[in-house]
Amino acid sequence: MAEASDVQGILYQNLVDAGCDRETVQRCMALSQCGKTPELLRLLTGHRKALLDTVHRNQKQLDCLDYLVYQTEKEQC
Repeated sequence: MAEASDVQGILYQNLVDAGCDRETVQRCMALSQCGKTPELLRLLTGHRKALLDTVHRNQKQLDCLDYLVYQTEKEQC
């Protein structure tokens, strides 16, 4: 675990915890170390969008499954 004063260590751990792959982590770390904040933010925003798309896709699947369960239970009665 990174110390509170270890900004790069905290960034690294946060990227890993956010599900970034090795390449994305390395790119983010390099951008951060070079002070290229706008590029870093673009990369992070892209990863966030991909995660949110996955959440929405999974929510759609859950909705379909819930409907199927509802219909099956309704037919059983």
